[in-house]
Amino acid sequence: MKLYYMPGACSMTPHTALEWIGQPYEAQSVNRREIKSPEYLKLNPQGAVPLLVDGDLVLSQNAAILAYLDARFPQARLFGSDDPKGKARAWRWLAFLNADVHKAFSPLFHLPDYVHDEAVKTAMQSAARDNIHHLLAQADAQLAAQPYLGDDVSVADVYLYVLLRWCRSLQLDLADLPQLAPFYVRLGENAGVRSVITQENLKP
Repeated sequence: MKLYYMPGACSMTPHTALEWIGQPYEAQSVNRREIKSPEYLKLNPQGAVPLLVDGDLVLSQNAAILAYLDARFPQARLFGSDDPKGKARAWRWLAFLNADVHKAFSPLFHLPDYVHDEAVKTAMQSAARDNIHHLLAQADAQLAAQPYLGDDVSVADVYLYVLLRWCRSLQLDLADLPQLAPFYVRLGENAGVRSVITQENLKP
């Protein structure tokens, strides 16, 4: 298996999953120029990460990759449970983070080219910060009752960890969400997460 990733991107989630699985794999770091190259676009026309190649299977999209890895390696318990209801609870959080929270960061990373007015840019980014805070408050409430989003540590937790790394990079104020900081430390101590941080040459 080969995973294409960008350091610190959402591809950290399947990267960590591969560490948890414990089977041989290759991790290939790519940059923004490389993912738009003709060679890469043949594999993934969207020009994005993550991308998993396993034999003749070429798979993009976090959810699809994680579903495939979970089905192929059920013993790894990537969703923190063997029980269908337990897995569904973790899946619910993964879907929420992947679909709702992730896209809320877009205005903070790159505004559309047609937005030129500085006041509009500021308003859009301020609204994005408020929206991220509102969404992460739901995770904070869940973590007030238990150490992880699901029944046990899962790829949903790793995705939240990645998003919290982005929050730190962007200096978003989450001080009034008291469960997120200890959760961040807890995930950062996970052996698989630590290995990926080292491989991707990231700061803890």
